[in-house]
Amino acid sequence: MSIWTRILEAISALAQGEGFGAVFDRLRNPPEACPERTVAFTIAVIALGAKMAKADGEVTRNEVAAFREVFHVPPEEEAHAARVFNLARQDVAGFDAYAGKIRAMFQGEARVLTDVMEGLFHVAMADGSYHPAEDAFLQEVARIFGLGEPCFRALRARYVPDAPRDPFEVLGLPTHASLDEARAAWKAAVRDSHPDRLIARGVPPEAVNLAQQRLIAVNAAWEEIAARQAA
Repeated sequence: MSIWTRILEAISALAQGEGFGAVFDRLRNPPEACPERTVAFTIAVIALGAKMAKADGEVTRNEVAAFREVFHVPPEEEAHAARVFNLARQDVAGFDAYAGKIRAMFQGEARVLTDVMEGLFHVAMADGSYHPAEDAFLQEVARIFGLGEPCFRALRARYVPDAPRDPFEVLGLPTHASLDEARAAWKAAVRDSHPDRLIARGVPPEAVNLAQQRLIAVNAAWEEIAARQAA
């Protein structure tokens, strides 16, 4: 049974009213060999990403395409993947329950939860605009994840072109941080974006390309800070 078939069955069960605990327990303990965290991350981005797309009232083709950019879907699995996304995007209701369950699954692993948030921002920006309802949705998910306001602002600055943006904030630093602190934060962000590190903390290979946009943003932030110091 493929990962898409298992996830389709799980989300179908949720849509029919089965409890979150039972469904997620099945995903955490699959009968066949499949990394637990790959399944967990995948359903996180599918369920929350689909509801993210619905937050502004309309699911666009660009948002569906953005989801496909995060997860490569083999041609033979496209029908299953489409059904999964369509089931999850029927409404926004229940997103907080998904978010709470995901936080419990990755308790104490803020980096993994941040990876999920990056996937959601990717979907949110797919139609070229950032709706206030999407901002409210993402802020609430970040709150449930326990990531904190500075982390949320840093992600928004990386992904939303018109958002208030400070290069120190993109690196997760206060504006009074020193050049050495900025350099250290930049190097750490680059290390954390290495594919091996992403996979080690539960990001499936299909979603590793999320790191590309992060690298662009953190490199640009570091270059801006270094240029300010040199001026």
